[in-house]
Amino acid sequence: MMPASKANSTPNEHPPLFSPGNTLPFFLVTALFLFWGIPSNMNDILIKQFMKSFEITRFKAGLIQSAFYMGYFLLAIPAALVMRRYGYKAGLVIGLFLYSAGTFLFWPAAIVREYAFFLFALFVIASGASFLETGANSFIAQLGDPRTSERRLNFSQAFNPVGAVSGVLAGTIFIFSGVELNPQQVAEMKAAGTYEAYLKSETLRVVTPYLVLGSIIFIWALLILKTRFPKVAEEAEPEENRRHGKARDLLHYPHFVQGVIAQFLYVGAQVGTWSYYIQYIQDYTHQPEKIAGYLLTGTLVAFGVGRFTATYLMKFVQPSLLMGVYGIINMGLVSVAVMRPGWVGVGAVFFTSFFMSLMFPTIYALSIKELGPLTKLGGSFLIMSIIGGAVAPPAMGLIFQSTHSMAVAMLVPFTCYAFITYYAFYGAKVHVPTLAGGGPLAWSAVQEAVGPDPEDSRRN
Repeated sequence: MMPASKANSTPNEHPPLFSPGNTLPFFLVTALFLFWGIPSNMNDILIKQFMKSFEITRFKAGLIQSAFYMGYFLLAIPAALVMRRYGYKAGLVIGLFLYSAGTFLFWPAAIVREYAFFLFALFVIASGASFLETGANSFIAQLGDPRTSERRLNFSQAFNPVGAVSGVLAGTIFIFSGVELNPQQVAEMKAAGTYEAYLKSETLRVVTPYLVLGSIIFIWALLILKTRFPKVAEEAEPEENRRHGKARDLLHYPHFVQGVIAQFLYVGAQVGTWSYYIQYIQDYTHQPEKIAGYLLTGTLVAFGVGRFTATYLMKFVQPSLLMGVYGIINMGLVSVAVMRPGWVGVGAVFFTSFFMSLMFPTIYALSIKELGPLTKLGGSFLIMSIIGGAVAPPAMGLIFQSTHSMAVAMLVPFTCYAFITYYAFYGAKVHVPTLAGGGPLAWSAVQEAVGPDPEDSRRN
């Protein structure tokens, strides 16, 4: 494989998005960004459905998100260790098999009608997704010229909102029955002895979509298993000659440490905004639930359009600069949402999705620059930072309880965007530490020295 740093090195050229000959691996891994977007957004559907079929409170239904985020948080480091030892391909295949296994667990969970069983199934799905995100983001970022890593990752990440929209629509169409009983109807069904059958049928509605999804994921795992994957620069050296490094070594890279913080805050801003967007709409415009739901779907579409737009703009604008400008714009939009609640604020929050869209992949790509053998481990910490999505929504909920204002609660994402803007302009600058012997620890120098991989003809 031609080293990424040597490919297309003419200063005035626009390097290709990925290295020649890597079309199939690029396609197979890019599809994963769509796949992990589906279950994370179907969780919102499950929360509503399980409140009905299990007759549980909003708090208990919220444990769906807790189980899901814990899967990401707990499996990111193990995923990195597996991939550091056996390579990206092995990690992605393991992740797909875990993901598929979790979806298949929905069947026995529905048969026994145990809510805790469903939570375990979601934990397994998220564990697999953690493998996928830990591996796919780093793999795509390194699958070509370093100058195009942010643009390449933004392109692949653009398929994530496609999965998000697909998950919401599939859940709405195939899981929701449209039957919502009032207390009188419930009493009548209980008297007739048909209420338990109704609850069971509502629980079983979640099974088919997840079984179909799991089957697709299983087939995709087999496709990746049968495909030859290129070795990226960090994997090109023989195992015995590689420098793996330790987790504490990452502390010597301030652009990475600040990147983890920025990623934590970004995911918090994203999940917090989307979690409370329907409530914001209903509080200040008094629109029905369905209209608010359509607006939420629309902002997810804007998110996807933003990803593709950012990928194009990065051909001409430095990624960190573009993210900084987008961060300033989102601070302005959220300020409008805080000060002008109503349709103006609804529109402002709607467009924040377009401008937040480039942030996750760009922060990720900027954070792992020059990490070299620490890339997989660094990637796992960036995936662990997704736990920010479990922190920001409760914080916004506490602010709402104190102020009775969803507009004031929007100050949480405003704060997040403020730090991200700082990171884009200042924190993302790479400061390479030096070794004890005085040499730079920059991995780009190692990439230059690797040369063509003699094992390319018999990879995997």
